[in-house]
Amino acid sequence: MSVAGLLPLIVAIPLLGAALLVGAGRRLPRFAAEVAGCLFAGGTAAAALLALSGTAGPAGRSVEWLGGWRPHGGASVGIVLVGDHIGLGLAALISLLVLAALVYAWRYFDEPPVRHAGSFPALVLLFQAGMCGFVLTGDLFNAFVFFELMSVVAYALTGYRVEEARAVQGGLVFGIVNSLGGYTTLLGIGLLYARTGELGFAQIGSRLDAHPGGPDALVTAGFVLVVTGLLVKAAAVPFHFWLADAHAVAPTPVCMLMSAVMVELGVYGTARVYWTVFAGPGGVPAPDAHRALLALGVLTAALGAVMCWLQRHLKRLLAYSTVAHTGLFLVGLAVLTPQGLGGVALYVLAHAGVKAALFACVGLLLDRLGSVDEHELHGRGRGLPGLGVLFGLGGLALAGLPPFGTALGKAVTEEAAGGWATALFVLVSAATGGAVLRAAARVFLGLGPRPAEAAHETTGKEEEPETRGGRLSRIPDTMLAVPAVLLAGALAVGVVPALLPPVGRAADAFTDHAGYAASVLRGGAAAPVATPPPHWSATGVLWGLLSAVLAVALAALAVRAPVRREPAGWTGPLRRLHSGHVGDYVAWFLAGITLVAALIV
Repeated sequence: MSVAGLLPLIVAIPLLGAALLVGAGRRLPRFAAEVAGCLFAGGTAAAALLALSGTAGPAGRSVEWLGGWRPHGGASVGIVLVGDHIGLGLAALISLLVLAALVYAWRYFDEPPVRHAGSFPALVLLFQAGMCGFVLTGDLFNAFVFFELMSVVAYALTGYRVEEARAVQGGLVFGIVNSLGGYTTLLGIGLLYARTGELGFAQIGSRLDAHPGGPDALVTAGFVLVVTGLLVKAAAVPFHFWLADAHAVAPTPVCMLMSAVMVELGVYGTARVYWTVFAGPGGVPAPDAHRALLALGVLTAALGAVMCWLQRHLKRLLAYSTVAHTGLFLVGLAVLTPQGLGGVALYVLAHAGVKAALFACVGLLLDRLGSVDEHELHGRGRGLPGLGVLFGLGGLALAGLPPFGTALGKAVTEEAAGGWATALFVLVSAATGGAVLRAAARVFLGLGPRPAEAAHETTGKEEEPETRGGRLSRIPDTMLAVPAVLLAGALAVGVVPALLPPVGRAADAFTDHAGYAASVLRGGAAAPVATPPPHWSATGVLWGLLSAVLAVALAALAVRAPVRREPAGWTGPLRRLHSGHVGDYVAWFLAGITLVAALIV
């Protein structure tokens, strides 16, 4: 089978698996349903990796027009899947993380209701299909369809423990905010279709390029609305409010997927839409796109890092660290060069492994000790040295300690951004990594005075274990192996030199606006101009070491300092900003659209 022929299978295999589990799951025992879920997820990962290894040619793209509906004269009505190295790499990453989450969740929950053994793995496979379809589609409307499939399943997974009011509330907030993002995306697609009469990325871009000189008001509005929906999924400020609320109540395997890869797809979608549709002479001028992405990235990184440091609920702490690193990804994209994109690609790849591993560790704390509250767990993790080592390594990796891939991605991205951006990357990495290390020092080493009860804080003391039968008497080997393997993967990103040249070529092809259109509409494209591939530099290593040292220092200062009974006064406005009231979040959503429009115009 050709590489192009594998593209539909990457979407169809998990859809087929979900359908079979829903249909036959009523008669399957739990063991068989969970085995089937892992087999379908693994089969999808194998197809994605096979397609990735087989994608060749000067432009590095495989194109499949479903049903043979190929374009004629640059126009088409068919559905197209485009597999370039970054899209296929993300599909492989998604599928491997889904497999890891399903292995972690093996016999995880309480016994499911009778005849519903396949419900959870079926939902996860649907989630996988939506995400894989989103990264492979070459059509803006179908990107919206996969976007909505991904979102709807994520709502259900967030509120999976429907018997708990908090889970329902978290899923509802998630659903309302992300549905608003979906509506704005659909409205933006409608405006672009009204202007161009096309829905494909390449077709819309070609129609806009036929009228150089910059976009008119209709195209600008379309760009703002489409990108707003994607930034909601990316949890960029001020669209980020749903993320911590959802992560606080979602089952741990779901958090692993949402924070490690689903949020990053919003960043990917923003990059894909810009470079395929709006990067040409008829699209959004590069200075305007740079200004918008940079401003949103800096705001997101700074606010996410501060909120991460203020948390004691470990799931919320990790959620806000995701917000902070999303900001760094946006700053890298704002450079609008292959070097910046290559750095972000490496950063995302390693960050996915680190963040999924950290959530897995927090889930084990919940299921073994019955809490995810940093203060209440003080010293109670001393009997879990293996888990403590993994958690501490995750914090160091998040801080950017070489030779982890997060450090390599950070170094390449901050070098591409240059100047003051280096300070931002170092401080944000140190703050987020330091927050994790602070929690590790208190929970697993019992360092510092036992924190007193503080008012007006969200704690994790009322969490119920998610595993079958309540608290675990011992940690199963499979559950501990998953974070270990994920951290090893994040380390491999930084130490396997053979990975770097393909990432450089993938970034060159991804940012080749004209080459993408030629591949999709005319069946071939010349090789893009080659740029130096990502690589370690002495300066990058030093900055990584500095951010790791700062993280350790911040953690040490935090555990040694007297614990305040009341939160610091300056944190009050930030805490009130994150009120948990969906009406407030809708208001900030509307303010966010205005902000994006002001930055573009």
